[in-house]
Amino acid sequence: MSTVRRPDHRSEQHGSHRSARSAHSAGLRHVLTHLITPLLMCIGMGLAYLGAFANPAPHHLPVAVVGSGRSAQLLAQSINDKADGDLEVRTVADRSAAVERLKHQDIFGAYVIHAQGASKGATKGATSGAMKSASGGAGGDGAAGGSAKQAPELLVASAGSDTSASVVQKVFTPIAAHQGAPLKVTDVAPTAEDDPTGQGIFFLLVAISIGSYASVAVIGGAGAVLPIRLRAMLAAGTSFVVGLIGTAFAGPVFHLVDHGLRGLWGMAWLYSAGILLIGTGLHTFLKRWTTLGVMALFVMLNFTSSGGIFRPEMQNGFFAALHSFWNGAGFVEGTRSHVYFDDHGLSGHVWTLVWWLVAGLVMVGVAALAERRRRIAEAEAAANAAAVAAAAVAATVPEPAPERVSWAERSERTSGTAQAAGGVGAEVGDRAADVGVAVAAEADVDAEADAEVEMEEAVGV
Repeated sequence: MSTVRRPDHRSEQHGSHRSARSAHSAGLRHVLTHLITPLLMCIGMGLAYLGAFANPAPHHLPVAVVGSGRSAQLLAQSINDKADGDLEVRTVADRSAAVERLKHQDIFGAYVIHAQGASKGATKGATSGAMKSASGGAGGDGAAGGSAKQAPELLVASAGSDTSASVVQKVFTPIAAHQGAPLKVTDVAPTAEDDPTGQGIFFLLVAISIGSYASVAVIGGAGAVLPIRLRAMLAAGTSFVVGLIGTAFAGPVFHLVDHGLRGLWGMAWLYSAGILLIGTGLHTFLKRWTTLGVMALFVMLNFTSSGGIFRPEMQNGFFAALHSFWNGAGFVEGTRSHVYFDDHGLSGHVWTLVWWLVAGLVMVGVAALAERRRRIAEAEAAANAAAVAAAAVAATVPEPAPERVSWAERSERTSGTAQAAGGVGAEVGDRAADVGVAVAAEADVDAEADAEVEMEEAVGV
């Protein structure tokens, strides 16, 4: 009877299945870890966009009633009482003063009462329907309080915000109906012919932003081996090109603006350079989370507070507050001021973009200091590793047994020992160098893997 045992194929198959399950578990953990980023983007975009745009309503929207008589004052007071904080109604002495305030964006609508058209019926009962219409409801069609020999006029500046102009029109249309005349709407600052809604500037902001923050992933990921100074120069050069592309879109390609392209390019470059420098500096600290960080700063909080779709008077307090200092608002409002409002208020918006550029330079400086400290720490670690390797090699060399020798033989052996020590030292140095090369190679492989992952996660809006 043979005592030779046959190979247990079942145990081998069980071991191979167990190793396969282990590999699958590791791969699954890797995928789930990387899914965190897009899920956080989904949550952030939903909170930002729906929080900013889902339920627009006027909040202290400044408008004016034109006229110096008692009827104008009564109408303004009546609208203020009914608005409950939605509107801020003031009186303006004459039409020319109202036009000037509209072009300075101090107000967003002016209702002109002509002397023959004002009546008590226009004040009574009209404002209730106006408030319903401003929030999206149907305005009342109440009976005319009196006939008007001259139609009332509403002055708006749609270049400042088409949505705000529409809201103002909904407020004053029912009031004009109570005067028994259709409302005449006059746009004192119209938009370009090829941008009837004025929202082309907002979508230009989107294009420039995506070109900027997506470039951050490339410069920070693929360029991670470059020194921070060279990466900052690449960021500045990229922003120059992105600004030119945005200017081409605004001018010869889509005709969003018909003049002021040089000023628009300057603001586009400032805006893009601020994003690229801040992102390049952040990459030193955030690594593969940089894409999520710049999206939060320059998409989620930026687009929603820019005023490109709804001005801050049509948003809640959080996004209205961001509008006062965020860089997207500086670009949108600066472009509007430069193209449509004779540069009124332009300097303030340009300074907003400059301060964001300064923040980017500071961020790059902080990153440079951090990387310098990191290089010093890595050099010390490499030196320590080389010392350990040298000690390990020296420990493997056996000590020779002592013996009596003559003075001449001792001199000859001393010379030979020095040469041997030099050879051992060279061997130790070579082994230490091999250790340093291996560590550097491993670091390069890790950096390339992180760069690939980060560029894959640099998704659009």
